[in-house]
Amino acid sequence: MGIYGQDWASYQSSTPSTSGLSFAFVKVTEGLSYVNPRWVSQRDHAKANGLVWGGYHYPHMGNSVRAEADYFIDQVNWRPGDLVVLDWEGYDDANSRVAKSTQRAYKDAWLRYVKGRLPHNPVGMYANLDYWWNVDQDGYYADFLWIATAGRAAGSPGIQADWLFHQYGESNGLDLDYCRLASRGQLRDWALSFQYSPPQETDMPQWITGRVDPGAQPTVVLLPHGSAWDAYNRRLHLGMDQITATPAAGSVRVAFHDGTAWHGVQAVQVAADAGAVDVNITSADVKLSLQTDTAGVCFAIETW
Repeated sequence: MGIYGQDWASYQSSTPSTSGLSFAFVKVTEGLSYVNPRWVSQRDHAKANGLVWGGYHYPHMGNSVRAEADYFIDQVNWRPGDLVVLDWEGYDDANSRVAKSTQRAYKDAWLRYVKGRLPHNPVGMYANLDYWWNVDQDGYYADFLWIATAGRAAGSPGIQADWLFHQYGESNGLDLDYCRLASRGQLRDWALSFQYSPPQETDMPQWITGRVDPGAQPTVVLLPHGSAWDAYNRRLHLGMDQITATPAAGSVRVAFHDGTAWHGVQAVQVAADAGAVDVNITSADVKLSLQTDTAGVCFAIETW
């Protein structure tokens, strides 16, 4: 079972009834010169009543795609979870004489350009069955499809495409819409899933590698630590990369620091003709010290 919504334009009041609704789409712009005078009030009313909100643009497809897209985008302070829609249909005087090939090109270019400008919002397309079946040729609708039909039950638009919204009817001058997701919360979570998420500790590389410079001065390595690493073990690998007639060998002085004191001081023997030597790192360690007099010593820190 899905949820219900409506789409509003200047024909509706600034504060339509939201009873029984989970979402609302609002017309923001048309072409390059029209702005719905009620769209801000309608958006704020929808959000104040807990609805998921989306704004849409009605194109004049003989115009520049970017000019129209920019005109639309720049009207709105887009927030995470806002839905962005192209109302792709062209029966009016501004579009009916525009070649269908131009209309198709406009649709694809608008969706791709707007997605490029608003990558962290869901961007989708509204189309009726005529445009979906007879004008469209590539099935591209960016992140979601809002399909309009007549005479079909809510949630049964009769198409094979993976639609998300269905405009299924009209009542008292209001377009009626359906979303196939089970709840308003599920729709909101889906819409918010597009927002930018900064890298987390768990996204950090699982390997740290480097060379140990020979000499009295040790090489100190800060270890990855913190909550993201609690579930992992950590291990130091030591080896040599010298290629000589007589295999090189040497000793590495290893010491660990747990934030309070150095511990685990040991001499680790490495050789160019042998494999890596492994040394375990405790969960409390925050840095380690490596010192050698031998050239060609390398290290790697692994988590697993």
